[in-house]
Amino acid sequence: MNSLSLRQFQNQVSDLLLRHRSLLDVLSKTTQSNAAVNRAVTKAITECGCVQVHAGKQHYSTEMTIDDAKKLLDTHMTGELCENCTEVVAAELGRNLFYLASMCNLLGIDMQQVVEDESKKCSTLGFFNMS
Repeated sequence: MNSLSLRQFQNQVSDLLLRHRSLLDVLSKTTQSNAAVNRAVTKAITECGCVQVHAGKQHYSTEMTIDDAKKLLDTHMTGELCENCTEVVAAELGRNLFYLASMCNLLGIDMQQVVEDESKKCSTLGFFNMS
């Protein structure tokens, strides 16, 4: 199977995007598609039930090692997306990526470079990258 790069995807989106050429349109469609992702995950929990959320306070201590923290800190999620919910969530994520690529195109940003730069930051900063 031939793998599509982010750059190729971004070019494909550029060729297809006619209706939402305005940055404001793309910003609002990105927000809308992000909400659709959240809604699809919520429906997997509340309507299908293939995934459950059991949330509580995370017990974290600065004395913990990174390995201890990974073992102790919880995702608050049990179960796995069923085939149908996976399909729906993946479709909404795809639409979200489409509008992110559109925004990158309008702003002259290379998605591939963004991912590579973020990966370098993750490698350099490691565990403290998102703290």
